[in-house]
Amino acid sequence: MTREDSVLTTDFVPGSPCWLDLGAPDPETTAAFYGAVLGWTFRPMGPEGSGYGVVQSEGRTVAGLGRLTEEGARSAWMLYFATTDADATADAVTNAGGTVRVVPTGMDDEHRMAQFTDPQGGRFAVFEPRDDRGVEAVDVPGSLSWTELYTPDGAAAKTFYTAVFGWQYSEMPLPGDSGTYSLITPATADESRMQGGLMQLPPDALTLTNGAAYWHPVFTTTDCDAATATVTRNAGTVQMGPETAEGVGRLSVCADPNGADFVLLTPET
Repeated sequence: MTREDSVLTTDFVPGSPCWLDLGAPDPETTAAFYGAVLGWTFRPMGPEGSGYGVVQSEGRTVAGLGRLTEEGARSAWMLYFATTDADATADAVTNAGGTVRVVPTGMDDEHRMAQFTDPQGGRFAVFEPRDDRGVEAVDVPGSLSWTELYTPDGAAAKTFYTAVFGWQYSEMPLPGDSGTYSLITPATADESRMQGGLMQLPPDALTLTNGAAYWHPVFTTTDCDAATATVTRNAGTVQMGPETAEGVGRLSVCADPNGADFVLLTPET
């Protein structure tokens, strides 16, 4: 992961993260956990929303939260990337060896979305905006600031996502000659718009998914140590940190009480 001068924005060029949501066994209890950690408030959509709602930070929508309904699925954050044509993206996913999990659907005057699985098992989604543009805040405390993919095959993952989104990559060596970290930039942007990273790990290190690839979000917080302590006080777990990463900031890898993983980051100033 790197921050430096990179930044997410809400102009949502194709291939950039524009929405994220979480399926949880108990949305209200889960919302209370993230409220304690990140200061979020939960606004259910009402009976027509079947328990789904939006979470907000300082009055701006930063994610969605709903009930986990897929049988056998683990609670996990789903990252949505912007597309101008969800149907064309679904075709690109299939042609590149991925799987369409949820076909493009939605209302023409609001948005359309679809969910996919990459060839290494990583689940992701796309969001085709209309009147509904996506999240209202990124890269500020309490919001998404980075996206990250752990995968058992970095080269194959880069080939797949290049075919689907046209992403550009630059390589950053990891400490101790432990490999490289691939930095992701949208097809139409320069490196100041880096949005995430891709890291190859052995299957036995991907314990959350039994060796399959997975995406997770990074959330900005003003005090990583305090937020991390709040995670454990509210029945979450800490997998790593807090620790300081040069050029990045203070970070920790956490999971909520349902096992959904995320990263907390206080960027280096």
